[in-house]
Amino acid sequence: MPKVKNLQDFLIEELKDIYSAEKQITKALPKMIKAATSDELKEAFQNHLDETTEQINRLEKISEIVGKNLTGKKCKAMEGLVGEGREIIEEEMDSDVRDVALIAAGQKVEHYEIASYGCARTYARLLGHSEVEELLQETLDEEGNANKLLTEISESLNLVAMDESEK
Repeated sequence: MPKVKNLQDFLIEELKDIYSAEKQITKALPKMIKAATSDELKEAFQNHLDETTEQINRLEKISEIVGKNLTGKKCKAMEGLVGEGREIIEEEMDSDVRDVALIAAGQKVEHYEIASYGCARTYARLLGHSEVEELLQETLDEEGNANKLLTEISESLNLVAMDESEK
């Protein structure tokens, strides 16, 4: 991490991390869509891919507002989370169990994003960047909704996967 002298510098570093994370997600989600067998899960992943594209656009708008480029940093946490998703896709398992595992991988990503956006939003508020705060809150709300949707989908798919394991 470059020398961080104050909260403003740390906010920029966090935004760079989030930007990298979102870019990685746009590459991982199509693979998760392809690997999922539940139509409901495929649709949820596709909708989130579309949202993620909008979230990247918001981050680029934030970049303009704060006057800093958000490229050049690799989010190592997201790299690890995406790697876990890749392992699930490559693992030999029943398709219903794979869907459950994909949901778990997706929720890990959502929780990381919720934490990241929540912190960055707070820093923006403290620093008086009200427009940045609003844009981050919009994305934070979307991430929370995506997580809730995955939870709802998992409630039925978990039962299906459980029935498969009893056969």
